[in-house]
Amino acid sequence: MDYAHYKKQLEERQLEIETRLLEQNSLGLERGFASDMASGELSQYDNHPADSGTELYEREKDIALLGHLKEELSDIQYSLKQMKAGKYGICEKTGKLIPKERLEALPTARTVSQASSNQEMSEDRPIEEEVLEDLEANYGRDSDDPEYNEQNAYEQVASFNQSSMTYDDSSLMDNQDGTGYVEEFEPFVSTDMHGYTGADRVTFERNVHYDKYMDDMDEAEAERSED
Repeated sequence: MDYAHYKKQLEERQLEIETRLLEQNSLGLERGFASDMASGELSQYDNHPADSGTELYEREKDIALLGHLKEELSDIQYSLKQMKAGKYGICEKTGKLIPKERLEALPTARTVSQASSNQEMSEDRPIEEEVLEDLEANYGRDSDDPEYNEQNAYEQVASFNQSSMTYDDSSLMDNQDGTGYVEEFEPFVSTDMHGYTGADRVTFERNVHYDKYMDDMDEAEAERSED
């Protein structure tokens, strides 16, 4: 089989990755986060923790992407080496020829798809999967089930919380129409995306939850007056 097409594709990708790695090296990713040359700050002392956290997250993301690029470059170099040795396109586990479709999708493939280690599912599964399985057993296979609504989702999540979700003087009100928890707000006027174009295009937005809240307050006040 002629692998010239794959060789050209691998060499072009190799050059692209090497160029990106040179650019990444100028960003100071090899230096510590608190370094003035890496962060541009003489000191982290006066920075808000949230700002530092955001910068650290972005830095970790860049480092992770850099690691992926280095790993991909290593795979490309190995594949080019295998081409020179005349072993490219041969499964390292079964000795079979790797199908053209697989090489088109993954030119650095070392095995046929059936022999790939990525086909194996780890037994160390996230604990969240147990919750999802319980959810499917109780409410159906997906959220389109008519027996499942947002209140069920809230109860499912709240079951893991040991503290109360309702606090004194909170503005949350549990309504009975199945929409969960909302916040009351007073009515306000609004316009469409074009802004104010005349009084006839102004809409008076009303919040039914706020109206219910005010009605309950009026009833309570009336009861106190009768007493």
